[in-house]
Amino acid sequence: MKTVNVNNIPVHYQRLGTGEPLLLIHGLGEIKEGWVDQHELADQYDLIIPDLRGHGESETYDGISIKNFASDVLGLLDALNIESAHICGLSMGGTVAQEIYRQAPDRCRTLTFVSTFHYAPKLLGRSFLRFRKFRSKLYTPKKARDLAARTCLYAWDEEKSNKFLQFYNPKPNSYQKSMEACLAIDNRKLLPQIKVPTLVIGCQYDTVVPLWVQIMMHESIPHSELVIFRNVGHIAKLEDTERFNHTLRTFLNKNRQEQFV
Repeated sequence: MKTVNVNNIPVHYQRLGTGEPLLLIHGLGEIKEGWVDQHELADQYDLIIPDLRGHGESETYDGISIKNFASDVLGLLDALNIESAHICGLSMGGTVAQEIYRQAPDRCRTLTFVSTFHYAPKLLGRSFLRFRKFRSKLYTPKKARDLAARTCLYAWDEEKSNKFLQFYNPKPNSYQKSMEACLAIDNRKLLPQIKVPTLVIGCQYDTVVPLWVQIMMHESIPHSELVIFRNVGHIAKLEDTERFNHTLRTFLNKNRQEQFV
């Protein structure tokens, strides 16, 4: 584990591999170690995998917002002297990737949005938050984590559930704030402005962010690619690791900058 100070907070991250930089951004309640199955990409890419503030080893709970998540990640790239990188974000991490593009489009070589969304209607968001607050009073933390595993995974086998729970570690001090930040985004006008190669990945049985959302994103982003994973829930990188890694590698290899130099 490595640490740098960015925006007056410590940012914890992993870095491994060589090649063009590839930034992997985790989802809500996840930790950077959840990308362990993607470490094989380090044979071609310089992987940078941070803990967002309020997640994993980060114990900074103030200033939680999608805007600040993105600013922290850009600050990390600055600290590592990385001018631009391929950006891949899962779920909440995908909203952070969108915000990175908003703040600094020239820093993005490509974008990969995995099981993510670009807009949450306010009425739906308020209803969802009320439901989650009500449910949090009924379940113990363990029951809530077990329910998250069943919600996020299509196949409920013990091995995959245990692996999910190993890397899903929501913190009470940041989970609600992060969820509220997610539900406040509105990138409907941003998506049509994206000019870098973009891959949108959706999953057939995603009950967290339904597949039709990724289809809408794909239709909004000019010249984007859409890949749909069948028989998979919200976490394709865990449930169908081999295909996920192959899909991401194929997209990145096709858009490597060095091949155009």
